[in-house]
Amino acid sequence: MQIDEYGFDEREEIIMNDFFKKVIQQQEQNLPFVLYCKPNSDSIIGMFQQNDTLYTVVDFTESGFVFSSFDGNKNFLIPEKQSEIKHFVFEKKDNIEIEKGFVSPNENIKSDFELLVAKGIQEIEGSKFEKVVLSRKEIIAVPDFDLVVTFERLVSLYPATFVYCFFHPKIGMWMGATPEQLVKVEGDTFKTMALAGTQKNTGYEEVVWHDKEKKEQQFVTDFIVSELNKVSKSILVSEPYSMKAGSIWHIKTDISAQLNSTRNLKEVIGLLHPTPAVCGLPKLESKKFILDNENYERTFYTGYLGELNCIFSSDSASTDLFVNLRCMQIEFGSDVETKANLFMGCGITKDSIPEKEWEESVNKSMTMKRVL
Repeated sequence: MQIDEYGFDEREEIIMNDFFKKVIQQQEQNLPFVLYCKPNSDSIIGMFQQNDTLYTVVDFTESGFVFSSFDGNKNFLIPEKQSEIKHFVFEKKDNIEIEKGFVSPNENIKSDFELLVAKGIQEIEGSKFEKVVLSRKEIIAVPDFDLVVTFERLVSLYPATFVYCFFHPKIGMWMGATPEQLVKVEGDTFKTMALAGTQKNTGYEEVVWHDKEKKEQQFVTDFIVSELNKVSKSILVSEPYSMKAGSIWHIKTDISAQLNSTRNLKEVIGLLHPTPAVCGLPKLESKKFILDNENYERTFYTGYLGELNCIFSSDSASTDLFVNLRCMQIEFGSDVETKANLFMGCGITKDSIPEKEWEESVNKSMTMKRVL
């Protein structure tokens, strides 16, 4: 058996099981599918759509896997009733960490991002908004890209995240390992989280957070609680704590509540998305600045995805949605021309330093680069 430098079996070994044979067959037939593994789970779920129709979500009473854009204008669905659903218990591999070399973004890209951050800080100082999340896109070549091997690496390297691969011939392929849950709903009870602040893992379990990160986290928590007060009977908020996602640490706060009887899922999602963790505060002003100044279209980066009113995953219909962070879009060409578009964002406050935000974006880019 051949093992690559990460400690993973070669593709020939992986595809011996029927689950991944089905994945390859679905891709070859150019039919939609999604694979995903929930945080701290060893079960991979596959939804294999049986036609190539592009279904949309209208009122959020639909059932299936939803894939939504940052701007909220595109809400697509792989319907549960139109799909074959398969489960596969995955044996995560013990992998050997090896830092691989990638060409660093050129100075123009670095300079452009730092200027964007500086402009965001200027607008905050001018009281246009309190916080804005600014992002960039990085394109890297991925010759010999292999979907199955890449997905297996994602699941093994990031077990505490929501790992997915979404494909539709009319949308393209996206993959990711996101640490942030948007909302989980079962009956009239729902859970969400506030996630902000970023530090690179240095090997120490004790993480020290500075005022900039603490304030950024509090912005997110306060916004979510304020919005949920409009639809909830009672809200419980945990103390902030440090959470590790791969090689990155974040500050996390758990939030749970009960829905008022007259409220619906569409309203809750509309209140939460996009959160200050991916957009800013106030929402409308920061979102406008992002759309006007980032100079690229986020599309599904910082949108959301996951199970919508699914029956197969529990005794009753449940919804489990995640924010589309730490993700990449795969653009297929010839073996040499296949590319991955990586997306990295940073929360900007009045205390931000452009050079530090650039470094943070470089650290975040390694989440996807480590699997390619």
